Amino acid sequence: MEWSRQLKFFMASVVMIVVMSCSSIAALATSGSLIPMGNSIGIQLELAGVFVSSDVPLSKKKSSLKAGDRLVSIDGTSVDTLQILHDKVATMGDEASVKLILHREESDVAVEADGLSFKRALPFLKDTTEGTGTLTYVDLNDGTYGALGHQIIDSSLKSAPDFDSGSIYLSEIEQIKKSSPGNPGYKISSIIDQEETLGSILTNSVYGIFGDWNTSYKQVLTEPLEVMQPTELSVGKAEILTTIQGTKVESFEIEISKMSNDSFQFKLTDQRLLEKTGGILQGMSGSPVIQKGKFVGAVTHMFVDEPEKGAGLFLGKMTEVGAK
Repeated sequence: MEWSRQLKFFMASVVMIVVMSCSSIAALATSGSLIPMGNSIGIQLELAGVFVSSDVPLSKKKSSLKAGDRLVSIDGTSVDTLQILHDKVATMGDEASVKLILHREESDVAVEADGLSFKRALPFLKDTTEGTGTLTYVDLNDGTYGALGHQIIDSSLKSAPDFDSGSIYLSEIEQIKKSSPGNPGYKISSIIDQEETLGSILTNSVYGIFGDWNTSYKQVLTEPLEVMQPTELSVGKAEILTTIQGTKVESFEIEISKMSNDSFQFKLTDQRLLEKTGGILQGMSGSPVIQKGKFVGAVTHMFVDEPEKGAGLFLGKMTEVGAK
């Protein structure tokens, strides 16, 4: 963002109104229009290997596993899923000598452990990561979607994770932990149906996550809106679409306060939303922003010390990545 950030930003992350078939909406969509969403989504990534989520001491020679390590092999057997480790542990004695190869930072490291200490380390190993956010748009012209407006950062790995595949799912909001100055709130949600994906995750970029939309999913969609150009946005009233209870997408008033080339700032002014949430929440990232009937962009960040204030990304920046 181009303006000076004197307050800390926090990513607001951490998906229908008129019933239509996908085919009928596709006829309405144009290259300059996208369907705004606002649904709460559960996000799951299958990681490219098995990673250590927290520092874990081992018994042999004061060795340890370090957060962010990737487990390359165990006793000479390559490891790419947790199931391989569980199969190994099933026949492993507590006194067994276990030889591990770890990829740590830029090199491979050999460590040893006994069977018992390695078994105790298993809960700190992961081959998936998950989170929650908001679906921004669907483009039925090419069968794709965009969400979040920022990159997924794994909280335990403290980086954007390497992943082999991923999916998004419709989720419902069960509870809200309100935001207050200095304390970002969050949505508590759960995936409705693990067997029904909304789409795949192909790209995890600084401008959001993108992938193929599941056009066979029987989801209710609204009509597409024309994408607003940054020069068209003006200071004043606008709205966001987001979900704060169940699966219902609702519109809430905001006030646009500042714009730059690819982003903007705003303030929540809808009293009902403020009473319910205290401000922007983790999980609101990706919520569509609408002004004068045009699709502006997505909510991406909140001001931690003033949670009613936030920032957003113009849709054009998201679609630049999504189109690749």
